Amino acid sequence: MQDLPTIRKATADDAELILSAINIIGDHLGTPERITATPGDFRRHGFGPSPAFTALIAEAGGEFAGMCLFFKSFSTWRGKPGAYIQDLVVAEKFRGQGIAEALLRETARHVRADGGSYLRLSVDTANAGAQRFYERIGMALQPQERIHAIYGDAFDLLAGLEESGV
Repeated sequence: MQDLPTIRKATADDAELILSAINIIGDHLGTPERITATPGDFRRHGFGPSPAFTALIAEAGGEFAGMCLFFKSFSTWRGKPGAYIQDLVVAEKFRGQGIAEALLRETARHVRADGGSYLRLSVDTANAGAQRFYERIGMALQPQERIHAIYGDAFDLLAGLEESGV
């Protein structure tokens, strides 16, 4: 295993790099067409006085090696803050070198320093390798939970119900 990478907090100047990391995930899962984000979206929502996310960038030998993008969350059952990891990605050439684990460790330190006590994430059902990795480092599958989501027109319809008085 090579030396672990340098890990730094992303800045607005990294917006294109963040999008390229997300594209790595889309390509890996065979669903690149699902990605509609732009660098402007990341600059607008990730940086400034009230950022929607934090991203940590791993670099090795001056090259992008990986990224962990997460945001604050709160467990009402535990009564404690933590973070939800939205995306964890390692560039193909750096896989198997401990980059993902280093990013998760740094994310955990960052979250702990901000008062958090847990990390959560979801894994694509087809990504068996990632599932094995998370289990190996102690992130247990929560079989009692399922993620439900609403997007696009369905979200707009739901948001509009309140305005129409329904």
